[in-house]
Amino acid sequence: MHYEGPIYRPPSEAHSLLIQATVGCPHNRCTFCMVYKNGPRYRERSVAEIKADLLEAHRLHGDAVRSLFFPAGNTIAMRTRHLCDICRYARQVFPALERITVYGSSQYIHHKGPDDLKRLAAAGLSRIHVGLESGDDVILERIRKGTHSREQIEAGRWVRQAGIELSLYVILGIGGRERTATHAAKTAAVLNAIAPEFTRLRTFVPKINTPLLADVQSGRFEMLGPLEVLAETRRLIEGLTADTCLTSDHYTNYLNLEGRLPADKPRLITAIDEALTWNESRFRPFFVGDV
Repeated sequence: MHYEGPIYRPPSEAHSLLIQATVGCPHNRCTFCMVYKNGPRYRERSVAEIKADLLEAHRLHGDAVRSLFFPAGNTIAMRTRHLCDICRYARQVFPALERITVYGSSQYIHHKGPDDLKRLAAAGLSRIHVGLESGDDVILERIRKGTHSREQIEAGRWVRQAGIELSLYVILGIGGRERTATHAAKTAAVLNAIAPEFTRLRTFVPKINTPLLADVQSGRFEMLGPLEVLAETRRLIEGLTADTCLTSDHYTNYLNLEGRLPADKPRLITAIDEALTWNESRFRPFFVGDV
């Protein structure tokens, strides 16, 4: 099997087979992300190469594969007919396959439109991991996400209507001290409008060689401390009314929060309130990320 450039996958895909379908990221402008800043440039791998890797994986693993993730950073941008082709082929090669997933940003999902998403669902794509980051249009513009809240809502709803599971990622603290309350409120509103199957929390950690780290170091961006991040998390959860599975499955977070909303909201709020009484020395220290 062949891999080019950084290969990342969500923690929830830890047991998935990784077969690279695309290289790099077609957007590659987010100010908080360092993954592809030094390349490689975005491109699709050929369908023939991908199919050859799937056959090689079957030779190695047989029919044991139950879940498959197609990296790299924005595989939903792949031409629909090609992505459909490799999804169908994967299900032929691995007849016991239960899940096929990809990363995809809202703008590239929106470019597909409802019809192409339904085609992908019919071909066997079953989940898309999307970096929502925030529902605040001011923050989205500042971090150069390349989308806005209305587009995020439409794209998310189209995914759900197509019958594809949606896993949305929120970055706690990405608005800094200036927009923490707005970030929580507007992100909750977008999540409520979409009602994704999964809402996954991440905490902003500045990464090396990124514009946002330079803003932190210059003082243009004021990061939240641990208790401020928890207070923002509390506001976010308080504002959520959607039926969604909330999880904080990431090393950046200060507190492990897992539950089904809205039923588990009181329990989660109680856990946050307890953590808000702790001394900040109990939380992980500040660090600059290098991955």
